[in-house]
Amino acid sequence: MSGVKRERNVLNVKQKLEILQTLDDGESARTDAEDILNEGNTVSHSAALQSVETLLDYMGQRGFDYGDITAVRKICVDIRQEMNKQQKQRRITDFLKQ
Repeated sequence: MSGVKRERNVLNVKQKLEILQTLDDGESARTDAEDILNEGNTVSHSAALQSVETLLDYMGQRGFDYGDITAVRKICVDIRQEMNKQQKQRRITDFLKQ
């Protein structure tokens, strides 16, 4: 995604408010507004977390210590929650800048 320039759509105030309300409701905003949102590196971070979670599943099947696996899973959950919080804040900030 980096280095790719997209044509940005300009939204009116009503459209911005509708999207912000959708984000506040915790729903995924799959509209034309996605073209103006900066996703950052969320996709690659999410893929990395998914890889770690897959590795943890494998470790669990192989009899690794359950306590260690649980601790790492907790860290993954915390990271994912922080990423989601930051992404939501970036979206709100981007909409307010428009």
